[in-house]
Amino acid sequence: MSIQTNLQEVKKSLPEGVTLVAVSKTHPSEKVMEAYNAGQRIFGENKVQELVGKYETMPKDIEWHLIGHLQTNKVKYITPFVSLIHSVDSLKLLQAIDKEAQKVNRVIDCLLQVHIAEEETKFGFSFDEVYEALNSADYRQLHNVNVVGLMGMATFTDNTNQVRKEFRSLKGLFDKLKEQYFSENDNFKVLSMGMSGDYKIAVEEGSTMVRVGSSIFGARDYKTT
Repeated sequence: MSIQTNLQEVKKSLPEGVTLVAVSKTHPSEKVMEAYNAGQRIFGENKVQELVGKYETMPKDIEWHLIGHLQTNKVKYITPFVSLIHSVDSLKLLQAIDKEAQKVNRVIDCLLQVHIAEEETKFGFSFDEVYEALNSADYRQLHNVNVVGLMGMATFTDNTNQVRKEFRSLKGLFDKLKEQYFSENDNFKVLSMGMSGDYKIAVEEGSTMVRVGSSIFGARDYKTT
């Protein structure tokens, strides 16, 4: 099946109001252009270097999202153009983004990444750490970042009940934060959860943004370096 057909199938499976981020990581620009030519404008990358390379060579009406782990020393490379950073997993990183965004006179939309999986390998705030960060004086001093929601990754497992439970817990946190901290902020509306293997469950549990790669582009082509 072609990328265009895959893209249409995924879009058809999403209810209105759910945004699709086509995860283009490790895929060459030609493949990404196929999705672009089929109408897709939002793409997600997980490595800064690859994101910058594609941004420089591809159409400028693309909205680029960084979805992978971000190191503070790499922030400056993406602040001039990135549309949304999904993977803010510490207050320190949020401060680094704020500082670099100030230099380029931008306010950058960010999602707080929350650890909901049972795997130790996933990054993210614990639920308590999210509250600590939002209650801190340091957070209140940030003016060039806009926290617009949360992101989470479920455990990689065939146990759909567990996956559902993890997504549900993140939706519960999202609703509480919206009520307690962001009731006046209409921008706080993004709940980024769900990937190729579990996005349908995520949508059922309240996701407003899904990150889908292999269902659109096929299996990843990991380059050996």
